[in-house]
Formats: sequence, structure tokens, C-alpha cells
Amino acid sequence: MDTLILGLPVAYYIAMVAKVLVAFVFVLLTVAYATYAERKIIGHMQVRLGPMRTGWHGLLQPIADGVKLFFKEEIVPSQASKFAFLLAPLVALVPAFISFAVIPFGDTVTIAGYKVPLQIAAYYDQAGAEVFDMNVGVLYILAMASLGVYGIVLAGWSSNSKYSLLGGLRSAAQMVSYELAAGLSIIAVFMLSESLSLHRIVAAQADGAWYAFKQPLAFVIFFICSLAEINRTPFDLPEAETELVSGFCTEYSSMKYAMFFMAEYANMVTVCAVTVTLFLGGWHGPSILPGWCWFVAKVYFLIFCCMWIRATYPRYRYDQLMRLGWKVFLPLSLLNIVATALWVMFISK
Repeated sequence: MDTLILGLPVAYYIAMVAKVLVAFVFVLLTVAYATYAERKIIGHMQVRLGPMRTGWHGLLQPIADGVKLFFKEEIVPSQASKFAFLLAPLVALVPAFISFAVIPFGDTVTIAGYKVPLQIAAYYDQAGAEVFDMNVGVLYILAMASLGVYGIVLAGWSSNSKYSLLGGLRSAAQMVSYELAAGLSIIAVFMLSESLSLHRIVAAQADGAWYAFKQPLAFVIFFICSLAEINRTPFDLPEAETELVSGFCTEYSSMKYAMFFMAEYANMVTVCAVTVTLFLGGWHGPSILPGWCWFVAKVYFLIFCCMWIRATYPRYRYDQLMRLGWKVFLPLSLLNIVATALWVMFISK
């Protein structure tokens, strides 16, 4: 008889800790080497080499950057609000990591005779042979995305710098403008799947009918709005070097600056993982590879697309950014909801 703790075997708790560690290490390693990949990809697209000197073809460059930032001098402006100034990088970084708690990155695996779903906030009912996860997982992710912007606003306000403050205000306005369209775009997915559970949304796409094909407009709107929410080029107005020096992180240095840098790339990984889950079938793919391999491959493909977009498009003007969010994406997402509702009511039945 296995030892039980709160009615569950010890092996189950070990599996839970293992899932947390795997997800954390995956995001951390992807963040580290996404910086290297972005330099190399953009370099080759611009007919140059990118990092070459640290390690073979520059493979050790992310480690060198981390060591350099770790040992750099910590500078806190004398007129800054010190507590908020130190807290802001944590507020920006933590939501990007904990959003992965509800993302399913594979099917179930068997450990010590017990089936364990490859999703942190989920468990497998051995008696009912069913996976139970957070039934409002999408709302949890949207809530975490909203929290991340507080770190940027807090950094802009606490730095006591006009450039930082303008960057923080831009980020707040940008998040409000594009989160609305992003949230409305995925309502069509809820209508088709009839669930807010990410596991059930993935299960509804198991037969290859990905929602990216059923809802191409929602897919495009969600992905572009997500790029705007995480301040990726061409929507990186909160840290625009041309007019705001470096925006909200102008006064930051050493590891505090590195934490903002990590938050941007961790948010990119999270956005790509959510897009894969909602629109690209999650871990489902041909049986020649395990499910988690397909999930990772799809996530890395979308990360490559984010880098490709950065190498291709120039930064928007701020008025163009606001116009695109309010006058283009918001009406299109509302129109898509109406069209999907009519299709569900009169055609699919």
C-alpha cells in the first residue's frame, strides 16, 4: 500500500514537483537562448553573422551576458521611490512564469502506476478516468497578463524620470487597448469548445480541426494583440529608444534590468504557448513523436515568427498603435463574435 498524504500517494506529489521544475527550467532555458537565437536570426536576415566570439558560433553569449549583468554595479537614483523601484522587476517577472501553471504541455504519463497529466494545475481522477484542471484557465492567464503591466507602470513611476514615466504610461494605455481586443477574439474559441478549460480546448482540437483554421481572424487578432501586450516589436513603444532612451527601464541596471529583459522573453514564451494551446491543437500531432515534442516545436515556431516580425517591421508611431487597436482590431473581434454566434446557432447544429 502506498503512503498517502491528504488522500493522495507520495508519488503523485513527487510528480507535481517534477512538473513544476520541468516547466520552470523549460521557460528559463528558452528565455536564455531566445536572446541568442534572436541575435543570430536577425543577423542572418540582415546578412551578417550575429554573436560569434563567445563559445562556438557564440553559443555561450547568453551565459556571458548573465555573468556580466550579475556583477555590474547596482545603481538606484537618489530621488527614486526605492521600495517600489526594487519591487517593480519582480512584479513584471513573476506573472510571466506562473502563467505556465495552467498550460497543458502534453498528455498524461504513468508514474508508479498512477496517471499524471502534463499540466501543473491538473490532476487525473483514477476512478473516473478523467483529467480535472482549472476550469477557468484562460481567465487566469488573462489576469496574470494584466498583473505584469503593473511592474512596468511601477518602474516608470518610481524611477522619478520623465522618460520612464512616459514609458510606463504608454505601457498601461497599450495594455488596455490591446487586451480588450485579445480577450474578445478568444470568445469565439469558447463558443466552439464550450469550455474555459485549456485541457478541454486542446481536447476539442484532437481530430486535427485546429481553431486556427476554424477561426483564422481570431487567431491573427489574438497573436498580434498579444505581441502588443508584451511590448514586442513593432509595438515596443514603452521602451522606444528613439524618443524615450529606454523607456520604463532607463534608470535600471545590473540584475534589475536583467529581470525586465527576462520578463519580456518569458512573456513571449507564454504568449506563444497560449496561442498553441488555443489555436494550434496544443500537444496534438502525428504519433511519430510524443505530444510534448509537438507542443515544444509549435511554441518554438511561433517564437521564430515573433523574431521574424521584429526583423521585418519598423516600430509604429503611437497614434498608429492606438488607431490599430481601437479602430481595427476591436471592431473586427466584435464582428467575429457575431459571425461565430450565427454560425453556431444556424449552421453547425
